[in-house]
Amino acid sequence: MTEQTVLVEVRNRVGHLTLNRPAGLNALNLDMVRQLRQQLDAWLNDDQVRVVVLRANGEKAFCAGGDIRGLYDSYLAGDGMYMTFFREEYALDQLIHDYPKPVVALMDGFVLGGGMGLAQAASHRVITEGVKMGMPETGIGYFPDVGGSYFLSRLDGAIGQYLGITGTHIRAADALYCGLADHCLGSDLVGELDQALDSMQWSDEPASDLDALLHKRASQKIPGSEIKAMRSAIDHHFSQPDMPRIRASLAAEECPAYQDWAERTLAAIDSKSPLAMNVTLELLRQGRELSLPDCFALELHLDAQWFAEGDIMEGVRALIVDKDKNPRWNPPTLDDVSPARVAAFFADFQPGQA
Repeated sequence: MTEQTVLVEVRNRVGHLTLNRPAGLNALNLDMVRQLRQQLDAWLNDDQVRVVVLRANGEKAFCAGGDIRGLYDSYLAGDGMYMTFFREEYALDQLIHDYPKPVVALMDGFVLGGGMGLAQAASHRVITEGVKMGMPETGIGYFPDVGGSYFLSRLDGAIGQYLGITGTHIRAADALYCGLADHCLGSDLVGELDQALDSMQWSDEPASDLDALLHKRASQKIPGSEIKAMRSAIDHHFSQPDMPRIRASLAAEECPAYQDWAERTLAAIDSKSPLAMNVTLELLRQGRELSLPDCFALELHLDAQWFAEGDIMEGVRALIVDKDKNPRWNPPTLDDVSPARVAAFFADFQPGQA
């Protein structure tokens, strides 16, 4: 018997979906995506389910992303599964965005990549103080997908560019400040929230019932946001028109309050794929003007080219397969990335086809 990777339970008209691969940080594979989709489809017209709660087992992660090693192996094998995974994963995220019943994403630990795709689609995004959230794709030579071109590009100022380009992990105060979470619930109160859900008398407005429940028990703002403290520097540097100028702007930071942060940010940029960062910047620019379905379609358009033409295979080799942590990016520096190469990835995309 293989362990069930998604657990399903209905209690008091609440459908609970629990990601159950804690040893793998609940990373999504195609089977898990299909199980989640099947259950959400089944509950769509089920009057016995008024609310859905999406959560995870294990203390380390809600979901640390997609099973990227499996996608790497699929591309090498030439079986096409990696594109099937992206298509079905994005369709699942779109379904959650559009779901007519409230969906609570209850998050603790790492929420990265594919985990963010699930979480940002939910109507009620609830974190604990232990959350570590981010879109770290450029570090493996990839770009923020799972709707990242939509939800990152709509953050205030240049926060989306900063998070997407650097892959920075943020904690609870930042997640609330940035608008990537709605409520922060103490991890010691999760059991109490479950008891409240189990005893709730649901009205005809379950979303309002949930709002009242969460406002009573959780915080909508907590002190200590590092992004708030660095906000003017983030907006200044990451609103520059291209990656070389973003880097040059950071290198020229003279304000003592921001210099340590600027140096750390420069080090982060210098470790990422130059091509992936350039494509990410353009992806977020275009995503800002696109509908959510078109954002997913654009990400798929890039996926179809990226394993052959981008840096992901080298990034996964260096960081996950061989673990030499010495990726040979192509091209190796920001100055070597031609605008024409970046533009070519987007050239044949037609919005409105989704």
